[in-house]
Amino acid sequence: MLFLLLMGIAITLTIQSHSYHKSKVISSANFVSGGVYSQMNRVSDYFSLQTQNEELAKENARLKSLLFNQKDTAKIVLNDSIKGVKKTDLIISKVIKNSYSNQENILTINSGSNQGVKPYMGVINSLGIVGIIDQTSSNYATVVSILNTSSKITAKLKKNNHFGTLTWNGKNTGYVQLYDLPRLATVRKGDTIVTYGENTIFPENINIGTVDKVYIDNETTSFTIQVKLFNDMTSLGHVYVINNKDADELRNLEKQSKKEKHE
Repeated sequence: MLFLLLMGIAITLTIQSHSYHKSKVISSANFVSGGVYSQMNRVSDYFSLQTQNEELAKENARLKSLLFNQKDTAKIVLNDSIKGVKKTDLIISKVIKNSYSNQENILTINSGSNQGVKPYMGVINSLGIVGIIDQTSSNYATVVSILNTSSKITAKLKKNNHFGTLTWNGKNTGYVQLYDLPRLATVRKGDTIVTYGENTIFPENINIGTVDKVYIDNETTSFTIQVKLFNDMTSLGHVYVINNKDADELRNLEKQSKKEKHE
């Protein structure tokens, strides 16, 4: 112990009296302390990931809402009717149950009627469409996934606006099918498929995926397209429910028109 004490004193005196040794010790101390602080910061960042993700989701929702309403503004300028009214809001939610192994897959999200979620609202995330709201409770809702054989969404080729019906054949979770695309359409592998936007569920030009394969149906005058999804539907986190404020008015008008035709 006496030897260790004397060696410690000697090392201390050497460091204090020689600038080279002193700089090396300081450099080594900085390296060690920097490493410790870096690991502590990583641990802190890990535990704050949930908060950061929620903040990013809110920011994404705000930006997407602005984008959707800019598209609406282009229409509003033409008729100058409800200028300045925000037509589309996004409700932030999270997938808490993800079903993708069946042919009629249903998701569950942690937002419901208390948050403004209603049936027939579209659900998207940062990569593209996810599905359509089916049923709601006070704080939860079920979503008909695009990986559901009963799901039918109108989609189009982004480059030329030719459209067809998007559905799933119940096989591969990474692909959906676009049916009844006219033969007149110029379509190539890699072309982008987006929403058509003819109804109140999804705005126009929401991403879906890219053309993977093109099949020609000799019995009809249309193509069948295999679409590779942008979304990994087996791994979903935060999503956005699209609240179109004109939806109820438009649906009631359509119902009234159909009723008058039958009469």
